[in-house]
Amino acid sequence: MKKQILLLSGITALLFSTVKAQKADSIRAKAIYAFTHIKDTTQRDKTVSEEMVLLLGSKTSAYLSMDKIRFDLQRKKDIEEQIKNSVPGKLSINIKANPKSVTNDEFYQYPADKKIIIKKKLVNNYLIEEPLPEINWNISSDTITISGLKCQKAIAHFKGRNYTAWFCPDLPFQSGPWKLNGLPGLILEAYDAKQEVVFKFQGFEKVHNTTPVNEEAESAIGGISISGKVKISGLSSAELLNSPTFYLPKGSIKTTQKEFDKLNEAMKKDPDGFINSSMAAEGRMTSGRRTTSKTTIITETENNPIELAEVK
Repeated sequence: MKKQILLLSGITALLFSTVKAQKADSIRAKAIYAFTHIKDTTQRDKTVSEEMVLLLGSKTSAYLSMDKIRFDLQRKKDIEEQIKNSVPGKLSINIKANPKSVTNDEFYQYPADKKIIIKKKLVNNYLIEEPLPEINWNISSDTITISGLKCQKAIAHFKGRNYTAWFCPDLPFQSGPWKLNGLPGLILEAYDAKQEVVFKFQGFEKVHNTTPVNEEAESAIGGISISGKVKISGLSSAELLNSPTFYLPKGSIKTTQKEFDKLNEAMKKDPDGFINSSMAAEGRMTSGRRTTSKTTIITETENNPIELAEVK
């Protein structure tokens, strides 16, 4: 375990870097989606479903899990209650895993800069920057009406799947759920040919946002603070949902997918050691007080990820 913790500390020290603040953008609208995914093709009757939200600005979009945000807020309340009822001088926190399968990753699209930043979570927030996928859409003349909005059809092959998308030209956002993008209007619905991955539109809300854009807008969410107010790393999502301005969490660790995979493996081998060493590296432990955690990693069968390998 000590070797794993030293490895973790070394990787974190090498990778730690505050990501440069993006040019701020006001949140102007919210779109809600019902996301369904057949993760295990041997049990097609067990479709995973989730409520997602797409925050929209003139230059930015952010795709988040509403179900995850609700769980994180409840977990924060649970931890606050444990701290309140703890024995003086000894704090033991039981951090519960979410029993429901949710999308932990968050996707921030910057079309003008042709990039996407994916926020991943392993105690700390990690940011992985990638080129914004260029999707070769074939737009047809077919139209339908979704929730009173006239939409046009487009098809494309993307990440190993053949997608049909319906976009609304009257909603001038060149974004969509997940990594979908590049159409002249907001993507309201999308699904692959086998209906294994489906994004179904549930509603659209304009945000009457008159707050001036804060060019330095960033979140100051940290980890668990033993003394004072409890802060849970990752709750920046809940705050962003009600923020007038887009931001990336302050103090996030910029990394690569390869390095993140190494950290993820370390987490699976020793969850509690990983959590405690990550918190200690960030100075989240107060001297003289001992914190323990009891964490269970729930694994699920997934032979059908949303991104499939291309068949050559």
